[in-house]
Amino acid sequence: MKKLFIIATLLTFTYGAFAQAVDLRRKIEVTGTAEQEVTPDIINVTISLQEYMDGKKHIQISDLEDQLEKAVKDAGIPAADFTVNNVSAWNNTFQKKKQPDFLAGKQYGLRIKDLNKFNQIVSKIDPKGIQSTNIDSYDYSKINELKNELKLKALLSARDKASFLLNGLGNKLGDVLNITESDNSSFPQPRQYNTMMYKAAVADAPQSDIDFKKIKISLQINAVFEIK
Repeated sequence: MKKLFIIATLLTFTYGAFAQAVDLRRKIEVTGTAEQEVTPDIINVTISLQEYMDGKKHIQISDLEDQLEKAVKDAGIPAADFTVNNVSAWNNTFQKKKQPDFLAGKQYGLRIKDLNKFNQIVSKIDPKGIQSTNIDSYDYSKINELKNELKLKALLSARDKASFLLNGLGNKLGDVLNITESDNSSFPQPRQYNTMMYKAAVADAPQSDIDFKKIKISLQINAVFEIK
C-alpha cells in the first residue's frame, strides 16, 4: 500500500512538471523587415609609394612622402586619419641592371569622407612613384543609431503583420513572447587599382561614383506573439 502511494505521488508530480514544461498558449510567428540605403561617409584607402630611377636620378621615398603629406594637409585630412601602414625596401630586378641601389617603398593609410578628396590627393603626387592605390573598406559613422531605428521599425512591422492576419481570423494579438534579430546589411565591395589603371584614371580626371555605391542597412526581426 505504501509503495502504491509513493508511485501515485511520483506520477502526480511528474504530470504536474510536464504540464508546466509544455507551453499550451496559441502563438503566431511572423517576420518584419526594415531597410535603408546610406552613402558611406567613412572610406579607408591605402596608397603605396615606391622609389624609382628617372634616368640616373634616384627619386627618393622622402620626396614622394613630402608630396603626399602636403596633399593630405591641403585636403584638410586630420593627422589622426593619416598613418604609415608598412615600410619595405627591396631590389627591383629590372632596374637593378641599371642601378643596384635599393628601392624603398611605403604604404600609407587614409580615412576620408569623400572619394573625390582621395582623387584630389593622389593627383598631386608624382604618378611614377605611386605603386598602387586600394579602397580597403567603407563604413557609415551613424550606423549603430540607424540600426537601432531599423530594428524598432522591423519589430513594429512584424507586430502589424501579425495583427492583420489575426484580425482576418477574428482573433486578437497578445503579448510578444520571443524576438530574434538578423542583420542582412550589405556594403560596397572594396576596389583595387594597379599603377597603370590609376595613371590612366588620373589622366581622365575622374569623378567618384561613391554616391551610387550605397551601403544597404537591412534588419530583420522574427517575432512570436501570443494569440488571445
